[in-house]
Amino acid sequence: MNIIKQELQFEESLKQRLEFICEFAKVTPTFINGSIRKIENTNLSYIEPHRVVIKDTTFLVFNYSSDVYISNLSKKIKLTELEEYLKSLWLVIIDISVKFDIS
Repeated sequence: MNIIKQELQFEESLKQRLEFICEFAKVTPTFINGSIRKIENTNLSYIEPHRVVIKDTTFLVFNYSSDVYISNLSKKIKLTELEEYLKSLWLVIIDISVKFDIS
């Protein structure tokens, strides 16, 4: 059994929107391209989503979709809600550091 891996490129407008949202939330994203994995001589394939790593949290995104998945495919938010979600993550980190006096 031979598995063929083909890298997918981020849709340019999706990547620009994510960069714009991260800029407003004052965070730096790391983009990792997704891929298509096909089992040779079959009709089976798997689409691995693109990954965006922000503040030690991995977000999964697909080209031409307005959904963002948090860590895995079970929890999702709309792309338009991502900025508020990122800001809430930052507030939780600040709150934890204040409670435990982490400097």
